[in-house]
Amino acid sequence: MASPYIELEVGERTVKVTNPDKVYFPEAGITKRELVEYYIAVGEGALRAMRDRPTNLKRHPDGIHTDAIYQKRMPPKHPDWLQTVTVRFPSGRTADSLRVTEVASIAYCANLGTIDFHPWQVRAADVEHPDELRVDLDPQPGLGFDAVREAAFLCRDVLADLGMTGYPKTSGSRGVHVAVRIEPRWDFVQVRHAGIALARAIADRAPDRVTTAWWKEERGERVFIDFNQNARDRTVVAAYSVRAKPNAQVSTPVTWEELETVDPESFTVRTVPARFAELGDVHATIDDQAYSLDPLLDLFAKDDRGDLPYPPNYPKMPGEPMRVQPSRARHQED
Repeated sequence: MASPYIELEVGERTVKVTNPDKVYFPEAGITKRELVEYYIAVGEGALRAMRDRPTNLKRHPDGIHTDAIYQKRMPPKHPDWLQTVTVRFPSGRTADSLRVTEVASIAYCANLGTIDFHPWQVRAADVEHPDELRVDLDPQPGLGFDAVREAAFLCRDVLADLGMTGYPKTSGSRGVHVAVRIEPRWDFVQVRHAGIALARAIADRAPDRVTTAWWKEERGERVFIDFNQNARDRTVVAAYSVRAKPNAQVSTPVTWEELETVDPESFTVRTVPARFAELGDVHATIDDQAYSLDPLLDLFAKDDRGDLPYPPNYPKMPGEPMRVQPSRARHQED
């Protein structure tokens, strides 16, 4: 017996939603149909965040309490209108990833059980030169959102001193992300170096509350700035993406004024569409200006602290310090 389905008109496309009443978020009672309709409702904003970007999918086709499928390659069988783009991983291998070109492609993937969308920081026209610098503010255990809020405003101030503007959003979990549009003139290594320089400039203003320490044992109860989110094949969740949380929390763009008082848990699949209908995309101007990385690269070049460790799945990189946690290194020396 064929699965029941509905068809939704999304722009010029008709998107089939199979098993529309399947519950994806049991605590909230949110179904697959609600998830797909959510992405259509905020489609303009979600498309702005992902347009032409290679995008990884985090799928939970049997609901959020089942193991996730992390999908970097689109299956060969997909509609002709759904586009892909070839990306290269640190290993040198390549993959044809989803290229988001219209809201229908987002809705199609939501029907596949995609809860989270994770776009790269590049566009399909030039996958070797990022056009976005990302600041990922991650509170360590024991910290609340106020600590992250403070770190975000420190980031805003540092960017302002450099003549740059960042756009904040809640992560959909406990953190905050700040995006900065940049000219696509620098490679991944250079963009990561700029991210390290920015992270250090923020942490230097409040070293007791913010850290760039890669090793967890050195972070303490501080907000960690994950500079490695600017490396190749490292992604952050997209603006307007849902997260696999019991209340269907959403990574939501906010203004700097809103960030002063916002409660990130108030942004969910059931609340963000009304907000979007009233306010539109509060990051609608994010593409209006792209900045030079020269000021940050100058800071990196002048900083005698040098580079920081890469993620463990990377090959050893030129200039990278030892990739071993400090306590283990001390033990080996003893």
